[in-house]
Amino acid sequence: MGLLVVGVRFKKAGKVYFFDPAGNMLTQGDGVIVETARGIEYGQVVAGPMEVEEDEMVAPLKMVIRKADETDLRQVSVNKEKECRAFQVGLEKISAHKLPMKLVGVEQTFDGNKIIFYFTAEGRIDFRELVKDLASVFRTRIELRQIGVRDEAKMVGGLGCCGRELCCSAWLSDFVSVSIRMAKDQNLSLNPTKISGICGRLMCCLKYENECYEHAKEEFPEIGTWVITPDGEGKVAGVNIFKKGLSVELKESKIVKEYQNGEITLKNSPACNCQTDEKKKCAGTLDGESV
Repeated sequence: MGLLVVGVRFKKAGKVYFFDPAGNMLTQGDGVIVETARGIEYGQVVAGPMEVEEDEMVAPLKMVIRKADETDLRQVSVNKEKECRAFQVGLEKISAHKLPMKLVGVEQTFDGNKIIFYFTAEGRIDFRELVKDLASVFRTRIELRQIGVRDEAKMVGGLGCCGRELCCSAWLSDFVSVSIRMAKDQNLSLNPTKISGICGRLMCCLKYENECYEHAKEEFPEIGTWVITPDGEGKVAGVNIFKKGLSVELKESKIVKEYQNGEITLKNSPACNCQTDEKKKCAGTLDGESV
Protein backbone atom coordinates (compact mmCIF):
# COMPACT_ATOMS: atom_id res chain seq x y z
CA MET A 1 0.00 0.00 0.00
CA GLY A 2 1.51 3.32 -1.06
CA LEU A 3 1.37 6.71 0.61
CA LEU A 4 -1.01 9.39 -0.67
CA VAL A 5 0.95 12.59 -1.32
CA VAL A 6 0.70 15.93 -3.10
CA GLY A 7 3.57 17.78 -4.75
CA VAL A 8 3.90 21.39 -3.61
CA ARG A 9 6.04 24.14 -5.13
CA PHE A 10 6.85 27.34 -3.22
CA LYS A 11 8.17 29.50 -6.03
CA LYS A 12 8.04 29.54 -9.81
CA ALA A 13 10.33 26.86 -11.27
CA GLY A 14 11.26 25.83 -7.74
CA LYS A 15 11.75 22.31 -6.47
CA VAL A 16 8.69 20.17 -5.79
CA TYR A 17 8.27 18.86 -2.25
CA PHE A 18 5.85 16.14 -1.17
CA PHE A 19 3.36 16.51 1.66
CA ASP A 20 0.64 14.40 3.24
CA PRO A 21 -2.71 15.96 2.19
CA ALA A 22 -4.04 15.01 5.64
CA GLY A 23 -7.59 14.51 4.39
CA ASN A 24 -7.77 17.84 2.53
CA MET A 25 -9.48 17.60 -0.87
CA LEU A 26 -6.79 19.10 -3.09
CA THR A 27 -6.33 19.42 -6.83
CA GLN A 28 -3.56 20.78 -9.00
CA GLY A 29 -3.39 24.57 -8.78
CA ASP A 30 -4.76 24.84 -5.22
CA GLY A 31 -2.94 27.04 -2.73
CA VAL A 32 -2.01 25.33 0.55
CA ILE A 33 -0.54 26.24 3.91
CA VAL A 34 2.11 23.74 5.01
CA GLU A 35 4.72 23.36 7.72
CA THR A 36 8.32 23.29 6.49
CA ALA A 37 11.77 23.24 8.06
CA ARG A 38 11.83 27.04 8.02
CA GLY A 39 8.32 27.58 9.33
CA ILE A 40 4.76 27.89 8.05
CA GLU A 41 4.74 28.52 4.29
CA TYR A 42 2.31 29.09 1.45
CA GLY A 43 2.70 26.89 -1.63
CA GLN A 44 0.83 25.68 -4.67
CA VAL A 45 -0.13 22.12 -5.49
CA VAL A 46 1.53 21.09 -8.76
CA ALA A 47 1.14 17.31 -8.60
CA GLY A 48 -1.29 14.84 -7.14
CA PRO A 49 -2.86 13.61 -5.08
CA MET A 50 -1.03 10.42 -6.01
CA GLU A 51 0.29 7.25 -4.43
CA VAL A 52 4.01 6.64 -4.01
CA GLU A 53 5.91 3.78 -2.43
CA GLU A 54 6.84 4.37 1.19
CA ASP A 55 10.53 3.58 0.57
CA GLU A 56 10.68 6.40 -2.00
CA MET A 57 10.20 8.98 0.73
CA VAL A 58 13.55 9.96 2.27
CA ALA A 59 12.07 11.57 5.38
CA PRO A 60 8.78 11.52 7.32
CA LEU A 61 6.13 13.46 5.43
CA LYS A 62 4.92 16.74 6.85
CA MET A 63 1.21 17.43 6.57
CA VAL A 64 -0.77 20.05 4.73
CA ILE A 65 -2.22 22.28 7.44
CA ARG A 66 -5.11 23.57 5.33
CA LYS A 67 -6.19 24.67 1.92
CA ALA A 68 -5.43 28.38 1.48
CA ASP A 69 -8.40 30.74 1.77
CA GLU A 70 -8.88 34.42 0.94
CA THR A 71 -7.29 35.51 4.21
CA ASP A 72 -4.17 33.51 3.42
CA LEU A 73 -3.94 34.98 -0.08
CA ARG A 74 -4.17 38.50 1.35
CA GLN A 75 -1.35 37.64 3.76
CA VAL A 76 0.77 36.45 0.82
CA SER A 77 0.17 39.79 -0.91
CA VAL A 78 1.11 41.71 2.24
CA ASN A 79 4.29 39.64 2.58
CA LYS A 80 5.27 40.51 -1.01
CA GLU A 81 5.00 44.20 -0.18
CA LYS A 82 7.11 43.70 2.95
CA GLU A 83 9.74 41.88 0.88
CA CYS A 84 10.02 44.88 -1.47
CA ARG A 85 10.57 47.20 1.50
CA ALA A 86 13.05 44.79 3.07
CA PHE A 87 15.01 44.70 -0.19
CA GLN A 88 15.40 48.47 -0.21
CA VAL A 89 16.40 48.53 3.47
CA GLY A 90 18.88 45.72 2.79
CA LEU A 91 20.51 47.72 -0.02
CA GLU A 92 20.86 50.74 2.25
CA LYS A 93 22.33 48.75 5.13
CA ILE A 94 24.83 46.91 2.89
CA SER A 95 25.97 50.26 1.51
CA ALA A 96 26.23 51.74 5.01
CA HIS A 97 28.40 48.82 6.19
CA LYS A 98 30.45 48.97 2.95
CA LEU A 99 30.25 45.23 2.42
CA PRO A 100 31.42 43.75 -0.94
CA MET A 101 28.18 41.86 -1.59
CA LYS A 102 25.31 42.08 -4.05
CA LEU A 103 21.77 41.70 -2.74
CA VAL A 104 19.77 39.51 -5.12
CA GLY A 105 16.42 38.87 -3.44
CA VAL A 106 14.45 38.77 -0.22
CA GLU A 107 11.91 36.24 1.05
CA GLN A 108 9.70 36.40 4.12
CA THR A 109 8.14 33.27 5.54
CA PHE A 110 4.35 33.15 5.49
CA ASP A 111 4.10 33.54 9.26
CA GLY A 112 6.56 36.44 9.25
CA ASN A 113 8.93 34.75 11.70
CA LYS A 114 11.94 35.00 9.40
CA ILE A 115 13.27 37.18 6.57
CA ILE A 116 15.88 35.67 4.25
CA PHE A 117 18.26 37.90 2.30
CA TYR A 118 19.94 36.24 -0.71
CA PHE A 119 23.23 37.68 -1.92
CA THR A 120 26.26 36.96 -4.09
CA ALA A 121 29.87 37.78 -3.26
CA GLU A 122 33.36 36.87 -4.43
CA GLY A 123 34.33 35.27 -1.13
CA ARG A 124 33.29 34.93 2.48
CA ILE A 125 31.64 37.96 4.05
CA ASP A 126 31.56 38.90 7.73
CA PHE A 127 27.96 40.15 7.93
CA ARG A 128 27.38 39.78 11.66
CA GLU A 129 26.94 43.50 12.22
CA LEU A 130 24.64 43.71 9.21
CA VAL A 131 22.41 40.98 10.66
CA LYS A 132 22.16 42.84 13.97
CA ASP A 133 21.29 46.04 12.13
CA LEU A 134 18.57 44.36 10.04
CA ALA A 135 17.15 42.57 13.09
CA SER A 136 16.80 45.89 14.92
CA VAL A 137 14.79 47.27 11.99
CA PHE A 138 12.45 44.34 11.31
CA ARG A 139 12.22 42.85 14.83
CA THR A 140 12.28 39.30 13.53
CA ARG A 141 14.77 36.54 12.72
CA ILE A 142 17.17 37.47 9.93
CA GLU A 143 19.05 35.02 7.71
CA LEU A 144 21.64 35.98 5.09
CA ARG A 145 22.24 33.27 2.50
CA GLN A 146 25.02 33.39 -0.08
CA ILE A 147 24.09 31.90 -3.46
CA GLY A 148 25.92 31.17 -6.72
CA VAL A 149 25.64 32.91 -10.06
CA ARG A 150 23.30 30.27 -11.49
CA ASP A 151 20.93 30.70 -8.57
CA GLU A 152 21.14 34.46 -9.07
CA ALA A 153 20.07 34.15 -12.71
CA LYS A 154 17.21 31.85 -11.67
CA MET A 155 16.01 34.33 -9.05
CA VAL A 156 16.39 37.51 -11.11
CA GLY A 157 15.27 36.08 -14.46
CA GLY A 158 15.83 37.46 -17.93
CA LEU A 159 15.98 36.50 -21.60
CA GLY A 160 18.39 34.03 -23.12
CA CYS A 161 20.17 34.35 -26.46
CA CYS A 162 17.23 32.45 -28.00
CA GLY A 163 14.96 35.35 -27.10
CA ARG A 164 12.91 33.35 -24.63
CA GLU A 165 12.68 33.50 -20.85
CA LEU A 166 15.54 31.75 -19.08
CA CYS A 167 14.82 28.04 -18.62
CA CYS A 168 16.01 28.15 -15.01
CA SER A 169 13.54 30.88 -14.07
CA ALA A 170 10.68 29.62 -16.26
CA TRP A 171 10.45 25.88 -15.64
CA LEU A 172 13.80 24.20 -14.82
CA SER A 173 13.49 23.12 -11.19
CA ASP A 174 16.97 21.60 -10.84
CA PHE A 175 20.26 22.63 -12.39
CA VAL A 176 21.87 19.95 -14.53
CA SER A 177 25.57 19.23 -14.90
CA VAL A 178 26.87 20.74 -18.16
CA SER A 179 30.36 20.21 -19.59
CA ILE A 180 32.40 21.66 -22.43
CA ARG A 181 32.45 18.15 -23.88
CA MET A 182 28.76 18.52 -24.71
CA ALA A 183 29.50 21.58 -26.84
CA LYS A 184 32.29 19.72 -28.63
CA ASP A 185 30.07 16.70 -29.31
CA GLN A 186 27.47 19.01 -30.89
CA ASN A 187 30.09 20.73 -33.09
CA LEU A 188 29.35 24.09 -31.51
CA SER A 189 31.71 27.04 -31.42
CA LEU A 190 33.78 26.92 -28.25
CA ASN A 191 33.67 30.71 -27.98
CA PRO A 192 32.64 31.30 -24.32
CA THR A 193 30.36 34.19 -25.28
CA LYS A 194 28.32 31.89 -27.54
CA ILE A 195 27.89 28.89 -25.27
CA SER A 196 27.50 30.69 -21.92
CA GLY A 197 24.27 31.96 -20.38
CA ILE A 198 23.77 35.31 -18.70
CA CYS A 199 25.05 33.71 -15.49
CA GLY A 200 28.45 33.25 -17.14
CA ARG A 201 28.24 29.46 -16.92
CA LEU A 202 27.68 26.99 -19.76
CA MET A 203 24.11 27.14 -21.02
CA CYS A 204 21.80 24.51 -19.51
CA CYS A 205 20.30 23.84 -22.94
CA LEU A 206 23.55 22.16 -24.05
CA LYS A 207 22.28 19.20 -22.05
CA TYR A 208 18.91 18.87 -23.80
CA GLU A 209 20.06 17.30 -27.09
CA ASN A 210 23.31 15.79 -25.85
CA GLU A 211 21.88 12.31 -25.41
CA CYS A 212 20.58 12.32 -29.00
CA TYR A 213 24.04 13.28 -30.27
CA GLU A 214 25.65 10.54 -28.20
CA HIS A 215 23.32 7.88 -29.62
CA ALA A 216 23.71 9.18 -33.19
CA LYS A 217 27.51 9.16 -32.98
CA GLU A 218 27.55 5.50 -31.97
CA GLU A 219 26.87 4.70 -35.65
CA PHE A 220 30.04 6.48 -36.77
CA PRO A 221 33.76 5.81 -36.28
CA GLU A 222 35.55 8.28 -34.04
CA ILE A 223 37.57 11.14 -35.47
CA GLY A 224 41.12 9.94 -36.14
CA THR A 225 40.03 6.39 -36.98
CA TRP A 226 41.61 4.82 -40.08
CA VAL A 227 39.08 3.63 -42.65
CA ILE A 228 38.91 2.26 -46.18
CA THR A 229 36.97 4.39 -48.69
CA PRO A 230 36.16 3.88 -52.39
CA ASP A 231 39.20 6.09 -53.06
CA GLY A 232 41.59 4.28 -50.75
CA GLU A 233 42.71 4.51 -47.16
CA GLY A 234 42.11 7.60 -45.09
CA LYS A 235 41.59 9.02 -41.65
CA VAL A 236 38.25 10.34 -40.36
CA ALA A 237 38.53 14.13 -39.99
CA GLY A 238 34.93 14.96 -39.17
CA VAL A 239 31.41 13.61 -38.72
CA ASN A 240 28.09 15.09 -39.85
CA ILE A 241 25.33 13.19 -38.08
CA PHE A 242 22.58 15.11 -39.89
CA LYS A 243 23.79 14.11 -43.37
CA LYS A 244 24.99 10.72 -42.06
CA GLY A 245 28.34 11.50 -43.64
CA LEU A 246 32.01 11.67 -42.76
CA SER A 247 34.92 13.83 -43.86
CA VAL A 248 37.93 11.62 -44.59
CA GLU A 249 41.49 12.78 -45.23
CA LEU A 250 42.88 10.41 -47.87
CA LYS A 251 46.28 8.92 -47.06
CA GLU A 252 47.90 9.36 -50.46
CA SER A 253 46.60 12.72 -51.69
CA LYS A 254 45.88 14.36 -48.29
CA ILE A 255 42.60 15.56 -49.83
CA VAL A 256 39.58 15.67 -47.54
CA LYS A 257 36.49 14.14 -49.17
CA GLU A 258 32.92 13.54 -48.02
CA TYR A 259 31.52 9.99 -47.83
CA GLN A 260 28.33 8.40 -46.60
CA ASN A 261 28.74 6.23 -43.53
CA GLY A 262 27.80 3.13 -45.50
CA GLU A 263 30.59 3.71 -48.02
CA ILE A 264 33.48 3.22 -45.62
CA THR A 265 34.81 0.34 -43.54
CA LEU A 266 37.16 0.36 -40.56
CA LYS A 267 40.80 -0.55 -40.98
CA ASN A 268 43.50 -1.15 -38.40
CA SER A 269 46.47 1.16 -38.93
CA PRO A 270 49.83 -0.54 -39.63
CA ALA A 271 51.13 1.33 -36.61
CA CYS A 272 48.72 -0.52 -34.36
CA ASN A 273 50.06 -3.78 -32.86
CA CYS A 274 46.96 -4.62 -30.84
CA GLN A 275 46.99 -8.20 -29.52
CA THR A 276 43.94 -8.49 -27.31
CA ASP A 277 40.30 -8.28 -28.32
CA GLU A 278 39.91 -5.24 -26.06
CA LYS A 279 42.76 -3.38 -27.78
CA LYS A 280 41.49 -4.25 -31.25
CA LYS A 281 38.49 -2.02 -30.61
CA CYS A 282 40.72 1.03 -31.05
CA ALA A 283 40.97 0.84 -34.88
CA GLY A 284 44.60 2.06 -34.75
CA THR A 285 46.86 5.02 -34.10
CA LEU A 286 49.08 7.15 -36.30
CA ASP A 287 51.99 9.40 -35.38
CA GLY A 288 51.24 9.06 -31.70
CA GLU A 289 47.66 10.37 -32.09
CA SER A 290 45.27 8.05 -30.32
CA VAL A 291 41.86 7.28 -31.74
